[in-house]
Amino acid sequence: MSGAMSWPFLRLYLLVLLYFSANSILNVIIPLQGGALGATNTTIGLIMGAYLFTTMFFRPWAGHIIQMHGPIKVLRIILIINGFALILYTVTGLGGYLVARMLQGVSTAFFSMALQIGIIDALPEKDRSQGISLYSLFSYIPGIVGPLLALGIWQGGMEYFAIAMTIIAIFTGVFGYSTKMDKAETQSFTKNAEQGVNMFNSFGQLVKNQHLFKCSVLMLVGSIVFGAITVFIPLYAEQVKNGNAGIFLMIMAVTVVFSRFSLRKKIPSDGKWHSSFIMGTMLLLAMGAQCVSFAINGGAIFFYLGATFMGIAQALLYPTLTTYLSFVLPQMKRNVLLGLFIAMADLGVSLGGIIMGPVADFYSYSTTYMICAILSVAMLFFAYDRRKIFVG
Repeated sequence: MSGAMSWPFLRLYLLVLLYFSANSILNVIIPLQGGALGATNTTIGLIMGAYLFTTMFFRPWAGHIIQMHGPIKVLRIILIINGFALILYTVTGLGGYLVARMLQGVSTAFFSMALQIGIIDALPEKDRSQGISLYSLFSYIPGIVGPLLALGIWQGGMEYFAIAMTIIAIFTGVFGYSTKMDKAETQSFTKNAEQGVNMFNSFGQLVKNQHLFKCSVLMLVGSIVFGAITVFIPLYAEQVKNGNAGIFLMIMAVTVVFSRFSLRKKIPSDGKWHSSFIMGTMLLLAMGAQCVSFAINGGAIFFYLGATFMGIAQALLYPTLTTYLSFVLPQMKRNVLLGLFIAMADLGVSLGGIIMGPVADFYSYSTTYMICAILSVAMLFFAYDRRKIFVG
């Protein structure tokens, strides 16, 4: 096999699988543990949101540092930080969870940027969307069994949680240290800041650059919906007749994995803005959120149907927008500006817990997901563009 499916890239995807396997467990354990300790939805949302909120701030700097030193050197350092964060979960309570989430956020900012920049730089343009899609696919494979494993850990005792986190930390560190990127790691990376982009000035590009602005708003809103689903489904499922959080998250993860693999060649990789494709994706997101909202009355059928719609939308949205930006952003600024875009995705997931937590406290989970559906519908109009080519 060659291109995005060659062995060096398969090793990278396996590393992604190992790295994100911890999160598939933590996304279930932390809300359940918080609920058991009497924490409010607002508190749980803050703890869960701290992870990607921290990641958001470090994304642009990650892109800049990786541009200077290359992905491999950065990757090996942040795997140590990630291992420390995972061990910290095993010896602390909710207060320690907050610190661990922030450390994990720093690690993820550099990890994901290192791998995605390496993939983009190493693959030819025609394979770029497949590489990004497969990266995203392998980050969701742990979600197939992770939630069910987490529920088993929760029922069996938290001592199993400590064992699982320790094993994941060790295996990820050892496997990641030996990973190579071949062409990507041999590229010359500039150490001259003047050849890159001023970090503080780059934030203005979120508004000034029309391509980055459009993609960032779409990704922000989509991620708010994904974040609200991830944080509160373990608690909402207990209110849905015959609802099971593990099955919901498993269905969503299986759908993401299947859709990303089967549709990876359908994702546009030509530098053009495909309004109908993006609008269709946002419509699926709206339908998924509304099905989850209605499940409190409609039951498990709508609950799991919502998981399917959400999975397809999540499979398509991120790789489509990322691939598009990889074509239209200025080459010298691309890494940092991609970091800003991915930071908007992180911010959205964080806000899904931080903002929607108080909504769930004052109203209900069902109302929270109805608001998510309304936001998604609004993005249908935002995604529309009469121009077929959206070139920078």
